[in-house]
Amino acid sequence: MNTILISILQFINVVIGIYIWVVIIAALITWVQPNPFNPIVRFLYSVTEPVYAFIRRYIPTTFGGFDIAPIILILALQFLQILINNIIASLY
Repeated sequence: MNTILISILQFINVVIGIYIWVVIIAALITWVQPNPFNPIVRFLYSVTEPVYAFIRRYIPTTFGGFDIAPIILILALQFLQILINNIIASLY
């Protein structure tokens, strides 16, 4: 039973890691004036903007024209990864 739970938690950990990279790429793309009709840009925005909107609803994220919603999201996801890794370590 533990092996199934460990596998599920490791899969979730990998998905979170991939999403962190998506957030980083989306944040970097905003600096270069991307074409909003590009399918990759549209995908990145459609995956990240709903989460950014959720964060912006509860935390003011714009300071001096700089949006820190991606930073807050990455920190929260890294905290979640640490939590999952600790759970996995305790199951071994």
